[in-house]
Amino acid sequence: MNLEEAFQTGLREIRAHAFRSILSFSAVSVGVGSILYTFAQTHGMREALDRSIELMGAGRMQIQAKRNYVSRGLSPGLIWEDVLEIERAIPEIQMIYPKVRRWNATLHCDGKKVENIPIQGTTHEWRKRDWVYGLRGRFLDRWDVENAARVAVVIEPGGWVQKPFWASWWTPEPLDRFVSRHDLLGKPIRLENRQFTVVGVIKAPPRDKDPRWFHWEQTAVLIPVTSYHRYLGNEKTKTAIDEIQLDSGNPDTVVSVKGRIDSILKRRHRGEDDYEIQDNRSMIQEELQDTQRYIWVGTILGMVALLAGGIGIMNVTLASIFARVKEIGIRRAIGATRTDILAQFLTEAMILGLAGGLAGVGLGYAGVAYLGRDTERDLTTLTWYHMAAVILIGVAVSCISALYPAKQAAALDPVTALKDE
Repeated sequence: MNLEEAFQTGLREIRAHAFRSILSFSAVSVGVGSILYTFAQTHGMREALDRSIELMGAGRMQIQAKRNYVSRGLSPGLIWEDVLEIERAIPEIQMIYPKVRRWNATLHCDGKKVENIPIQGTTHEWRKRDWVYGLRGRFLDRWDVENAARVAVVIEPGGWVQKPFWASWWTPEPLDRFVSRHDLLGKPIRLENRQFTVVGVIKAPPRDKDPRWFHWEQTAVLIPVTSYHRYLGNEKTKTAIDEIQLDSGNPDTVVSVKGRIDSILKRRHRGEDDYEIQDNRSMIQEELQDTQRYIWVGTILGMVALLAGGIGIMNVTLASIFARVKEIGIRRAIGATRTDILAQFLTEAMILGLAGGLAGVGLGYAGVAYLGRDTERDLTTLTWYHMAAVILIGVAVSCISALYPAKQAAALDPVTALKDE
C-alpha cells in the first residue's frame, strides 16, 4: 500500500467513525492550542524583559536610605554631595543621578491652581536610561544643574491605546488632567510660590505599550536638584536626597562598583550603615523564575489535554481494529505486509493529529488575540516556528498513541483474522 492509498483509507475510516474521531480531534486541538498560547506568552514576556533590561541598563543599581534605621547622629544621610563624590571617584560609571521628591506641592499657571502635584529634583543624567519619551523643547542640562536654574520639564501622561476595563475606575492625578488640557511649554509656572519656566515637555508612551518592565515614571515636574534645594528645600533638609540611581555600564562590573560605592559611603557617613545598595540582578532573576513557572504550568496543562487526546486516538484505533479484523485478514491474505497494516493505522492517527494541530493553532491564535486584549502590555508574540512545533507535537502524540494498537493489528494471524465474524 502506498502513502496515497493509506491516506484515502484513513480518511474513509475517520468519516465512518466521525463522533469518536471528533472527540480525539478536539482533545488534541485544545492541547495544541494551550501549548501554543503558552509559547506565545512566554516568548513575548522574555522579549519584553530583554527590551526592558536594555532600556534600564544591565548594570543598574539604586542607593536608598535604609528603612527604620536609627541614626547615631554621625551621618548626614544621603545627600547631593554623595552623588558628586561617587561621580568623581568612579568616572567610568555610565550614569548617575539623584532623586529628591515632594508629593504634595502646589502649581500655579495662567491663573489656575493645581494642588497635590509631585515635583522631582534630578539632573541631566536622568534621560540616559529608561528613555521612552517624546521630547518637545529641551531637557535639563549640566548648566541648569550647576547654576540652580529655575527651569522645569513636565512629564505628560501617554494614556492608553486600548484602555482596559479596569482603567475606567482609574482616577487621574490632578497634574495628569492639567497637563493633558494645557500646553505648558515655554510658560512661566509657580511651584510653591517660586517662579520657574517650562523649557521642555516629555510625553510618556501609552501605558499598554510602555516597554519598561519594572516601573512607569509618574507624571511629575522635573527641576534641577540644586534648584530644588535652593528654592524648595529648607534648613533641615539642606541637600538631602531620597535615592541615587546609577548604571555601572556592564553587568560584570556590578559587584566591584557596588563595593567601591559602599567604601565611599561608609567613609562619608562616618561608619553609619544608614543606606542600602540594591542592584537589579535579583529583580531580573525573580522575573525569569516567574516566566519559567508560567512556562511549566502552561505546558503541563497543554500536555494533559494532549494526553487525553492521545488516549482518545488509542481508543479510536483499537475500536477500528476490532471492527476491521476480517478486512485485515483479507489484506494479509492477498499480500499486504505487516508494515502495510502498521502504516495504514498510523496514517489515520497522523491525519487526526495533523487536523487537531491545525485547529489548535487556530485556537491558540484566537486565545492570544482575545485574552491579550485587556493586558497592559503586548506580551504575546507568535512565530512560524511556534506553530510548526505545536503541529509536530500534535502529530507525534497521535502517532505514538496509535503505535501500540497498530502493532497489535499488524501482528494478527491472517487465518485467525479471516475466521472473525
